[in-house]
Amino acid sequence: MSTPEKSIPSNGHLDIIVGLDIGTTKIAVLVGQRNEHGKIEILGVGKAPSFGVRRGVVSNIEQTVQSIRAAVDEAEKKSNVEIKSVHVGIAGQHIKSLKHSGSRIRESIDEPISQKDVDSLIDSMYKLVMLPGEEIIHVLPQEYTIDSETGIKNPIGHEGVRLEANFHIITGQMAAAKNIKKCVEKAGLQVVDLVLEPIASSAAVLSEEEKEAGVALVDIGGGTTDIAIFYDKIIRHTAVIPFGGNVITEDIKEGCSILQKHAEEMKIKFGSALAKENQDNEIIVIPGLKGRTPKEISTKNLASIIEARMKEILELVAFEIKNSGYEKKLIAGIVVTGGGAQLKHIKQLVEYTIGLDTRIGYPNEHLGKSTEDVTSPLFSTGVGLVLQGYEELEVEKTRNPQTATVTTHSKKSRGNFFEKLFTPMKKIFDEGDEEFKE
Repeated sequence: MSTPEKSIPSNGHLDIIVGLDIGTTKIAVLVGQRNEHGKIEILGVGKAPSFGVRRGVVSNIEQTVQSIRAAVDEAEKKSNVEIKSVHVGIAGQHIKSLKHSGSRIRESIDEPISQKDVDSLIDSMYKLVMLPGEEIIHVLPQEYTIDSETGIKNPIGHEGVRLEANFHIITGQMAAAKNIKKCVEKAGLQVVDLVLEPIASSAAVLSEEEKEAGVALVDIGGGTTDIAIFYDKIIRHTAVIPFGGNVITEDIKEGCSILQKHAEEMKIKFGSALAKENQDNEIIVIPGLKGRTPKEISTKNLASIIEARMKEILELVAFEIKNSGYEKKLIAGIVVTGGGAQLKHIKQLVEYTIGLDTRIGYPNEHLGKSTEDVTSPLFSTGVGLVLQGYEELEVEKTRNPQTATVTTHSKKSRGNFFEKLFTPMKKIFDEGDEEFKE
């Protein structure tokens, strides 16, 4: 009898998390598993062109469902895992953030503050009255105050009667969130959680030292540019700018009078964010339509178009950083990730436009040896969604150690042997030891 390919936790569930990144240009599905060293191994990646999403928001449900199915099918084949549930990213120009504070008078003042007290305070924030059509996606604690003692990061174990906290609350349009859930469910999957994409990306590319020192993550995607600002290891500001790589492609198409597909290919293969770094005599030849004369475009002209639009996007990023109030506190500067981070000379343009030290963010901070190469900035959100899934699982295990499990995924090739093996285990957890023994 053959041995299993992967170790199986005793709760009878494969310890596998799946991230689903529904982007404007691509749908990406990443199947991840944590190894014995605590690192994430990516078992398989599925990609498909995204036809039903505009600027991070679903515009055509059927097309989005088809793209999700195509990406899931590819990920299942590569990872040999039957995917049933996913952690999904959400972005789009409808995303907003606000600051709010809350307080709670504790009943059991003889006991120290527990996780239950903190959870109760956080849960109360989800009951805030929003504008019509809006819902709360994330409630992120900043600092806590206990009986007028301020600046407490972790209140658990402290003594006190009045527990207060400042919160960073992220909201989004209910219709946009429902459409994402509807697409995922129509594709035959269950949504475990909706995660704001810049939070997911930051989990994949930022180090703890950068979060402590002060850093701005800028994720340049196809339809949106997402921003997350950290200081003292706490997320302080989030924003979504409704412009990304697609508007640059559109500008190239219009400026050079060429087809969309040629504009995208030119951007990827020859694109640069700084015109002065290119020579006038470097020429790209585009095939003519129906026997017409081929078009000749200089790389310098191409870079001029890209630089002009990218500057506009970065000026909006600079405004958000200034608006956050943390402009002077970002010791670690800016980390650029996402598909747009692959543009040549993007680092130099960001430093020139915003005036802060910049590096390109690769999602290899928490990755172990993987069967797929996902170290490109293109996969930052997908890798981050897997990491967020494991983080939530650990929190759930701390709160409810008896019930916390990963939503079931199963290895396709394992067949009846594994079904027989795990059926009695499932009974133990569903019915209790005594019933099983009987």
